[in-house]
Amino acid sequence: MHLRPWMSVVSAILGFFVILMWRIREGRSAVTERKILIPPLGMSTGFCMFFAPMFRVPLLWAAAAFLIGALLLAWPLVRTSRLALVGNQVMMHRSPMFFAVMVVLAIVRILAHSYLDTVMSIQQTAGLFFILAFGMILRWRVSMYFEYRRVTGA
Repeated sequence: MHLRPWMSVVSAILGFFVILMWRIREGRSAVTERKILIPPLGMSTGFCMFFAPMFRVPLLWAAAAFLIGALLLAWPLVRTSRLALVGNQVMMHRSPMFFAVMVVLAIVRILAHSYLDTVMSIQQTAGLFFILAFGMILRWRVSMYFEYRRVTGA
């Protein structure tokens, strides 16, 4: 089964808006250690996709994707997300730039996906984007965890 290129773009845009709305709703509730640590742990199960040979990529490509996510793409998320103690709860205070960063990341993803689909299989592209996203989420959440510990004095 081969997806039409526009279906991938439409799916990415819809996914972006779903995640954006979820993040807005999540921002209204208190942050806990569990809420910080569970997403990367849950996401790590996605590495099971690499048991299927069609998703496998060279180790160098995987390392590059992880490092780009962790060092380059996570940086704006780390810089635009701040935790603050409000009463006895820790709350996320995002700068207005957070949503701009999310839009730019979505555009970069769509453009990169369009190019990469021409040089490798859709499954390999999906695998690389998963690794990139995991690197980004992992660094962002680890940074949030250390900030949470600092804010709570733990």
